[in-house]
Amino acid sequence: MNKIEHIGIAVKSLAESNILFEKLLGVASYKEEEVASEGVKTSFFQSGPNKIELLEATNPDSPIAKFLEKKGEGIHHIAFDVTDIISEIERLKNEGFTVLNETPKKGADNKLVAFLHPKGTNGVLVELCQEIR
Repeated sequence: MNKIEHIGIAVKSLAESNILFEKLLGVASYKEEEVASEGVKTSFFQSGPNKIELLEATNPDSPIAKFLEKKGEGIHHIAFDVTDIISEIERLKNEGFTVLNETPKKGADNKLVAFLHPKGTNGVLVELCQEIR
């Protein structure tokens, strides 16, 4: 893994949270994007070398809607940048981690993504991200 790519935060209202994070970070969101397959709308902020992804559910059956219902707003996942997501998935499986997506899928911000089950990572949902080339 190369670095933390971003921190994902589940929010009830992207519009309200965009205003809050713009004030907090002193910068505007640089991109909003919907990932229909995941039932989510995202908004990205860049603060220095760090990125924050806000996530709002677009339907009540989406993973973000279920997260908000169970835990409320807050940190949803930590994403790590990887050079080769396929080999990283294999490496982590061989290390005993439970991979939720054996085949990477298209995520937001021009990334291929896969997730590790939080039961094997001290309760933290871990996302692997590889830039689509």
